[in-house]
Amino acid sequence: MDRLSAYHDLLQKWSARINLISKSSAKDIWNRHIWDSAQIYPLCHAAHNWVDIGSGGGLPGLVVAILAKEGSPEMSVTLIESDIRKSTFLRTVIRELDLNADVIIDRVEAADPRGCDVISARALSDLGALLSFAQRHLKKHGAAVFLKGETWEKEVEIARETWSFDLVAHKSKTNPKAAVLEVREIERA
Repeated sequence: MDRLSAYHDLLQKWSARINLISKSSAKDIWNRHIWDSAQIYPLCHAAHNWVDIGSGGGLPGLVVAILAKEGSPEMSVTLIESDIRKSTFLRTVIRELDLNADVIIDRVEAADPRGCDVISARALSDLGALLSFAQRHLKKHGAAVFLKGETWEKEVEIARETWSFDLVAHKSKTNPKAAVLEVREIERA
């Protein structure tokens, strides 16, 4: 909790200078961002290398790294973010909270393939694009974990037109209309 609280404070402080979270959600950082991100950690807590793409303010990647610090200390988390200012924030949090994480400053589609166990994203792109990124960076039989909003069912339907994948849709614990999509065995249809 101490690390999550410190992250909360850093996120709030830096968001005043750079766009890490929306102003409308800044009043409810714990529920809208931290707890929302934390709900994915138990799905893949045994992973050795976790990659978070389009990390922005570290949601969910830094939250996963904070939880892993205690629960899965052997897990390493890589955050891929193309914005230099946001990457500076991510590196600051990693250093100050002594996390087993690193940052790659690049676009996710240009970054070298990571061969990771788990890939995650939140508020980055539609499911079809996310599956393309996952296929590039996941090792065979890895898992993708994507936090999706109220239109998640439509996104799945559209993605199935060009992709084949196994899906478990977990009901979001912070928004009853949203879902956490756990996706495996991703292939072009």
